[in-house]
Amino acid sequence: MQSSHYAAVLGVPVSVLGFVGYSGLLLSAVLQGHVGVYLGFLMALVGTVFSVYLTYLEVFLIHAICQWCLASAAIMVAAVICAALGARR
Repeated sequence: MQSSHYAAVLGVPVSVLGFVGYSGLLLSAVLQGHVGVYLGFLMALVGTVFSVYLTYLEVFLIHAICQWCLASAAIMVAAVICAALGARR
């Protein structure tokens, strides 16, 4: 999968995008107040949508399942749920 043309988005490797996304989630956890809550929700929402896109590619176009990608997708879904609950307070 890392050798396919789906391994990069606009020339940026998907792994780098994941690192940036998880770094943003970590930053949002450190920030205080509404800024941290909404940054966390935004990062988790974008990460979840991107994970859905990547899972679609895995299943329907690449025909290969990556266990690490599925684990990351599950973590992002959990993060968006937790962030939504936090933003709702």
